[in-house]
Amino acid sequence: MNQKTGIEAWKREAEAPFAGWDFKRLTETGRMQEAPLSWNYPSMVQRHMNGVSSMLDMGTGGGELLAALKPHPARTVATEGYPPNVGVARANLEPLSIQVIEADGEDVLPFEDHSFELIINRHESYCPEELLRLLAPGGTFVTQQVGGQDNLELNRLLGAPIPPDYLHWKLSFATEQLRKAGFSILLEKEEMTFTRFYDVGAIVYYLKAIEWQIRDFSVERYADALLELQKRMEPLGYVDIPNHRFVIVAKSPANTRNQQAAFCR
Repeated sequence: MNQKTGIEAWKREAEAPFAGWDFKRLTETGRMQEAPLSWNYPSMVQRHMNGVSSMLDMGTGGGELLAALKPHPARTVATEGYPPNVGVARANLEPLSIQVIEADGEDVLPFEDHSFELIINRHESYCPEELLRLLAPGGTFVTQQVGGQDNLELNRLLGAPIPPDYLHWKLSFATEQLRKAGFSILLEKEEMTFTRFYDVGAIVYYLKAIEWQIRDFSVERYADALLELQKRMEPLGYVDIPNHRFVIVAKSPANTRNQQAAFCR
């Protein structure tokens, strides 16, 4: 592939549609593979759903994962703060009688105190005080989070600025926040794994989806760096990009006073 052909192909990847939180374009063709973690978030959530009558899924994306977590508690609600995903989530979840509220994870959410026995959260922001307000006494919070060291190798390889906003975000920081809010921690794990990309076009598609990683990313702006990355990948046929993940299961106090809603911003 010559340079001009490569750049044109990468532009097509950047323009390819992306909806919800669905990377099938890459995963079903084997162009991107994530190394497994020592835990499985969906299985973990499924165990905590047993016997629960009310659940909130924060940051449901396109609702793909929540739709698969059956049977749902009698009252199951989801939030999603990214406007392009809200319609996708409603199309996936409303036929299952799951209401989707457009709201960001750090907002004060439009629910009464102690509304949910279980709150789940995969890769969404949250406010510990707001979680405590929403959870029933003795309720459970299950979250998998993307740590602040995630995907930074992409920035380094392309000569892009390192986003400073989340470098502090790691397991010890998150558990300390939850403990200060009054939670007890039942489980905590943190790991560095990797995502393997087999072509530069897959990286372009991925970066357009996770637009916060390199905020000024475009094929035109990073063409030279992408061409250098292609040369780097040619000997092995792939590049591994480190991922940073942690998981927490926390429980609210058995006796909780009404909490004042609070913003975490």
